Amino acid sequence: MIGGKWVGSRSHQIKKAFNPATGRAIANVPFAVNEEVERAVESAAAAFDSWKGLAVPERLGYLFKMKEVLERHFGELAIVNTQNHGKTLEESKGDVRRSIDNVDVAISIAYTLSKGSTLDQIAQDMDEALVKEPLGVFSIICPFNFPLMIPFWFIPYAIVLGNVVVVKPSEITPVPMQLAAELIQDEVGLPPGVLNVVHGGSEVVESLIKHRETKGVTFVGSTRVARRVYELAGAHGKRAIANGGAKNAILVMPDADLDRFIPSMVSSFFGNAGQRCLAGANLVSAGGVHEELIARFAKAAGSLRIGNGLDEGVQMGPVVSAEAKAKILRYIDAGVEEGARLLADGRRVGLEEYPGGFYLGPSIFDGVSPEMKISREEIFGPVASALRVEDLDEGIEMINKNSNYGNMASIFTSDGRSAREFRRRVDAGNIGINVGVASPAAYFPFGGRKDSFFGVLHAQVDTVDFFTDKKVIVSRW
Repeated sequence: MIGGKWVGSRSHQIKKAFNPATGRAIANVPFAVNEEVERAVESAAAAFDSWKGLAVPERLGYLFKMKEVLERHFGELAIVNTQNHGKTLEESKGDVRRSIDNVDVAISIAYTLSKGSTLDQIAQDMDEALVKEPLGVFSIICPFNFPLMIPFWFIPYAIVLGNVVVVKPSEITPVPMQLAAELIQDEVGLPPGVLNVVHGGSEVVESLIKHRETKGVTFVGSTRVARRVYELAGAHGKRAIANGGAKNAILVMPDADLDRFIPSMVSSFFGNAGQRCLAGANLVSAGGVHEELIARFAKAAGSLRIGNGLDEGVQMGPVVSAEAKAKILRYIDAGVEEGARLLADGRRVGLEEYPGGFYLGPSIFDGVSPEMKISREEIFGPVASALRVEDLDEGIEMINKNSNYGNMASIFTSDGRSAREFRRRVDAGNIGINVGVASPAAYFPFGGRKDSFFGVLHAQVDTVDFFTDKKVIVSRW
């Protein structure tokens, strides 16, 4: 979508998008040529002056319409999300709900956090004021795992603050964002150029970042690409928020209430088929809880119903692609070769009614040591590695030193002191206490440290300062 209109691409590079539940292609994705990327950015730049000049209440009117449209098409968006990603319908509903939550918070910040400040009489007959001004064109580069939620970590904030955007959905799961953009353009009626959409891979991303009109870029994806995006943005003088990968640990203390929290742990590791940057990856048991924990964890994981995310009662869908499945299988093979004990083998899952689907079941390794590949590297799939430590101190040390990632860590305990020590000493951006997935609400920033994040300001509400710059006015009359 360029300048408010959908235009046919001249690209000869076409990638198929699939329904992971069936393995069948559902869309053709043209990788935009350089001329089309140029037109999209120029269209946004041309719209910037009039959009930033619009009165704040008028901009807010568009966001109120956006929220209403997303609410009205809630079910349709969730179904399409499941069809292209594979997650269960309930998980897709959560994806859409978090998208709407961010529109809500973007509306609120237009009245609150985006305000400037003034101070009269800083000196004799002199006043000083600070205002926050929009900057222009921002590129939003999206991952495959949350095709709707993550674009809306950025889109509503950017535009309500007076900026214009070019969105590049994931080439693997582009269909949900394509539908959302169509609905917004048709039913919200944003002025031409405020919201643009282009499809493609790494070449399109690089063209967007390098473009002279681009002021900044947001990215969510692997650490390797996040680092490249951050470096390229820096080399071209652009702002960047770049979220990378994760290897999240969940520490379970001997006093944890397993009856209450085993479902939360299982959901952390295997919800979204393990394809989220807040998924549990290493299950770390402290003291003498290990045997009971791993037995109950494996039993609960083994009872998950796997299938097409649109089918009633399904609790875990397929992984997103044949390539993702092959990568996860290589890690499972590596874990076996390293000597870990495979308690649950997800490779054995197959669905007769969906023979072409990209299905894996939960895989659970016991006897994992910190040196093993499966305990250190991001797998991004339904694989859990169980490790043992003696106590809280050793658990915290392992979490901080065993991985270069720092996205999330959680502790399950009934002891307040342990919880407090954990949240103060663990080097991760999102901390869970008796919470398996420590996902910040839209009015908090989405944290991340070490190789999980490159930048200063984070997604969601932090973007107020990312999408604006401060101007100071000193006056004497």
